[in-house]
Amino acid sequence: MPDYEQHILYVFPGQGSQYAGMGSDLHEEFAVARKVYAEASEVLGYDIAELSFEDPEDKLNLTRYTQPALLTHSVACLEIFRELTDDRLKPAIAAGHSLGEYTALVAARVLSFESALKLVQKRGELMGTHGEGEMSAFPLALDVIRPIAEKHRCAVAGCNLPEQTVVGGRAEDLEMVEQEVQEQFARKRPVRLKTEGAFHTYYMDKAAELFRPVLEEASFGSAEARVLSNYTGGFHEDDPATIREGLYYQLFNPVMWHANLLTAFGAGVKMIFEFGGGIGSAETPDGKRPNLEGMIKRASKAAEYEAQYRSAINAPTIRETADFVNNPEAS
Repeated sequence: MPDYEQHILYVFPGQGSQYAGMGSDLHEEFAVARKVYAEASEVLGYDIAELSFEDPEDKLNLTRYTQPALLTHSVACLEIFRELTDDRLKPAIAAGHSLGEYTALVAARVLSFESALKLVQKRGELMGTHGEGEMSAFPLALDVIRPIAEKHRCAVAGCNLPEQTVVGGRAEDLEMVEQEVQEQFARKRPVRLKTEGAFHTYYMDKAAELFRPVLEEASFGSAEARVLSNYTGGFHEDDPATIREGLYYQLFNPVMWHANLLTAFGAGVKMIFEFGGGIGSAETPDGKRPNLEGMIKRASKAAEYEAQYRSAINAPTIRETADFVNNPEAS
């Protein structure tokens, strides 16, 4: 690899990037993916492969199932990539959007795959059971949308870009926010997100309190890469207690994704790899697009910062990205 080998960032998406059929191509083509799905099914107590590939009972979009499914898919993508590249590429930094932060901790070896599965299984269950409300993404800056949101008892749930802020609240309150935004900014159209609650807002307080003892029981190891915290926007400290606190606060505080990216840029990241999930209307995995690519490229452009980007979200892109790593001179 070129001289930026130690300036690599691995990123992982969160909810909203799941789809029926996710991982089916990986399971068919790669033995290591079958191993990942088998391990996940044993830990979870149900067939995560069947749920992800076929979704026979229409459960994939329920938070308690979405989160383990996405974690499993992202880890499968990562493990295939590691196998195809002889695991010689070592990221300096790992980051994930919301749920993806847990996958980043797995990638950095802070959490084992088993531990992360158990955590997100309980996290998803608590968020789905005790959460309420909905979420909308607004193409507006934080200081513009926040007073409108708070006027209608809603809260900021995510700061994805300087001009993209996510807001959460009860459906009727969120409608008032959307209406006021349309009146003030006719061309700034909000997008309602498909979630079971107003995640990363005070509507998750009860879920967070019930999740806290679950975090206390989890084992955290020494990091092999620095991991970014959604809660602070900066790096997690090495202390497991501090990491637990960050994951606890993440449940009911905004995801500081743009700050995460700026922190990575400030650390000198030159190459970004995205693993897992997929968005778009295509019905098969090979037609899906990466979830985080647009935000990453817009953030780097706004910051006038150059970093190469590659995705590894399905069989074709994993092979292409592995070929790039194995034969950089040909790329």
